[in-house]
Amino acid sequence: MRNIILIAAPAAGKGTVSEDLVKKYNYTHISTGDILREMSKSEDEFGKNLRNLLESGQLVSDDIVYEALKRRLLMDDLDNGFILDGFPRNLSQANEYDKILKEVNKELGVVIYLDVPKEVLEKRITGRRICKECGSTYNVLTGVNTPKVDGICDKCGGELYQRSDDNAESFKTRYQTFMDKTYPLVKFYEDRNILYRVRSLDPVETFKEVERIIND
Repeated sequence: MRNIILIAAPAAGKGTVSEDLVKKYNYTHISTGDILREMSKSEDEFGKNLRNLLESGQLVSDDIVYEALKRRLLMDDLDNGFILDGFPRNLSQANEYDKILKEVNKELGVVIYLDVPKEVLEKRITGRRICKECGSTYNVLTGVNTPKVDGICDKCGGELYQRSDDNAESFKTRYQTFMDKTYPLVKFYEDRNILYRVRSLDPVETFKEVERIIND
């Protein structure tokens, strides 16, 4: 299968697409956050230093992220393709990723941008409600997956709540950060003819389009 970089603004559906690809095609899902946590368990010098950084709450430098990613890409469980989630986040990281791929002899594959209007993203975040008991997720603004009874989980009857960061102000900050730092990657990869735009409004149709891309 073709390796994939997923680019998506907050609430664009990246997590759902990744899960579906892993389930159906046995992709390996690679998240830089997961890599760092896993590498920190190692007893070699790199792992111990990383563990100290994470435990002290210090910022992990790009150089450490690059080294961790390189080590992950050298593992032998990627033959069926991998999805890179959360990296690269900016043009500097994208250029470094090209160098890493050459070092580990891996193909970049395709870049998929999940395209969703800003107003839809805001509704997905500010309308999100989560069950305190079973963790099921609903939305009271989008008209999709609305709870049958306001404030009550359809599955277990638990109380639904809104996360403290699921508000308009937080969304605006996160969205603007994405547009300033990550969105320039769309043109970067478009200019190389490896980027595909997928309108991510309906989960089923979104996944069908992603499948078409990776099977083309």
